[in-house]
This record gives sequence, structure tokens and C-alpha cells, in this order.
Amino acid sequence: MTDYLSEGLSKLNFEDGQIKSLLPKFDCYIKELNLFNSAYNLVNTDDYDEIAVNHILDSLSAVNELKSLIEKLSTGNSSKNNLATENSTLEPKSIHGCGDNSMHGSIIIGDIGSGGGLPGIPLAAAMPDYNFVLVERMSKRCAFLENCAAIMGLSNVTVKNIEAEKVKPDSIDIAVFRAFRPLDKKMIKTLLSMIVPGGFLAAYKAKKQKITEEMNEISSIVPEYTVKELYVPFLTDSEDKEQRERNLVIIQKPLSA
Repeated sequence: MTDYLSEGLSKLNFEDGQIKSLLPKFDCYIKELNLFNSAYNLVNTDDYDEIAVNHILDSLSAVNELKSLIEKLSTGNSSKNNLATENSTLEPKSIHGCGDNSMHGSIIIGDIGSGGGLPGIPLAAAMPDYNFVLVERMSKRCAFLENCAAIMGLSNVTVKNIEAEKVKPDSIDIAVFRAFRPLDKKMIKTLLSMIVPGGFLAAYKAKKQKITEEMNEISSIVPEYTVKELYVPFLTDSEDKEQRERNLVIIQKPLSA
């Protein structure tokens, strides 16, 4: 029997030590998703392996791209990071109440419309040196997210029960979102507003053809963007690869915005 989670992490080039540390965290997370799924409508399946592939590994497929964006921010204009931490109402605070996250640096990654914590929870587990803010409007889902962060030991996670439209402007370095509704002019303005100048939006999407159609509709606001093909073990390399295409759409907010 294939151990999709373990083999998938290996295929994504996580080191053996990381895999050993991550496996029990993700096992716990999947079990929590299954436990609360029927009540909170968190994911579209109760199958363990499907969650491992379609949700956990899919979320982790963008880790290298996100680290590349972090590197660009870190080696670029450092004032962007100061703006995020000094002016933000989303300043990270430990989920356990101590409020000391100095070990995690100043980069803030926001998971907008987090829902069941995807991609934010898997990314926070795999990237413990960075602060993650999970933005979710439904209070019962926020309670679920806080519980997951606590039992998984994710001290770099903060949960905010707030609508995306109410996130303070210029408060997040990188915004990620997955299984989000199509980007329209209203939503892209909201998302760009919360990003620091020079920061990034990173949207998990499917087929490039649909991406092109979607981005054409907002070309007056976003004239330039980048599409990075994502590799998801057991999903994009399956026999029906053409049907399971995964991509990351990257949009940078102008420094002058």
C-alpha cells in the first residue's frame, strides 16, 4: 500500500528529518479535518489519502516558489517588512499566548479565506521560520484553526476572525489563497490593498487556459503576472495529468501603489 503522505513529501524534496517531524503533525491535522468536516464543511472528501494528496501535498507544492518570493522581499527593500510589522493589526502573536515570535522573523504570510487551513496550516508546518496569519470570516472555522495550530505546535500561526475586506491595508508581505472564488475586479483590489508595496499575491489555480481567461478580465488592474507550474505528487504526475493541472499565479504589488 502506498504511503502517499510520506512518499509525497520525499518527492517534494523534503529532507528525511523534516519528513519525520512533519508526518505526525499532518496525520493529526487530517484526522481533525475528518472529525469536523461534516459540521464545518472543510474539505470535499473524508478519504485520508485524498486529503493527503489533494490538500496537504497540493498546499506544499508551492513551498519553493514562496521561499523564492521571500528571498526577493528580504534582499529588496527592507522597509516593506517594517511596514508590515509596525502598522499591521495582524501582528503575529503566539497561539499559546506568550506573544513572542522573534524566532520567526518579520515576514508575514497571510492565508486569505483560510477555511479549513489550506494552504496555511501545511505551509506553516513546513515553513516554521515565518509568521502565518489565517484570515477566516466564519468563527466556528476559526475555532477549528486555532485548535489545529495548538495541537500541532504551530507557534508561528495566528488566526484572525475577519472578512478579507476588513484586513488593514499594507499589512501582509505575501498573501496566499487556494480554492478561492475567481479573481474579479473587486476582489483583486481588496487583495492588493492588504499587501505591502512590493509584496506578492500567490494564488493556487488549475488550468492555464482558465487562468488566462480570468486574468484577462482584470487586466486593467493587473497588467502583469507570472504563472508557475506546480508539481503535486500523485496528482499532476498521474495518468490524467492534463485533467489535474496545478499552477501558481504570482502578482506583485507595485512599489508606487
